Amino acid sequence: MSTRPAPPPLLIACALGIEHLALRTGERGGAAGPVTFVRTGMGPRAAERSVTRHLSEPALTAAAVLATGFCAGLAPGMHPGDLVVAEETRDPRGTVPCVDTEPLVKELARVLPGRTVHTGALIGSDHVVRGPERSALRATGAIAVDMESAATLLSAVRAGERPVAAVRVVVDAPEHELVRIGTVRGGISAFRVLRSVLPAFYEWHRSLSLPRR
Repeated sequence: MSTRPAPPPLLIACALGIEHLALRTGERGGAAGPVTFVRTGMGPRAAERSVTRHLSEPALTAAAVLATGFCAGLAPGMHPGDLVVAEETRDPRGTVPCVDTEPLVKELARVLPGRTVHTGALIGSDHVVRGPERSALRATGAIAVDMESAATLLSAVRAGERPVAAVRVVVDAPEHELVRIGTVRGGISAFRVLRSVLPAFYEWHRSLSLPRR
């Protein structure tokens, strides 16, 4: 009888303490293998340094990497608490295609019924995006922006071939611009959603051991 190969270890990276808190307080059993949560710090440089350092550890050399946390929606009609599953991440240094996004979309819809899941390009920025700058980024074809996902995934694939993905929770959008995380309804809604995403992440991780078609 053939046995399914075990998936690689999983590294889940976020930037902010509030994101890390949401993930840790929402953690459930069911992971298919070792899971490491990493708080990288804010911004692309911090993300690059942290991910590169962690992936140099022998136990994580072949780890799959999933970037998560909050993001700014770029498309009209997006709302705080919506989910973004990146088909690719990009910034001025390069584009990284994401792997096996279908299980993520399917599981997020299952574990968070009623929440809208958007798919498309997630673009990186080195600063918080406000006002008219959203329209310029939207014109590039991106549906959301954050400061760390693109740097996280680019650092991951530069450290070696591995599965990568990015899932973000919209904390503000063109019609719902955020003032401060945690003090407005959008921030609270996004926090609650982020607490609930881990089962979908674990299912994506588990799917990596399935035969490729």
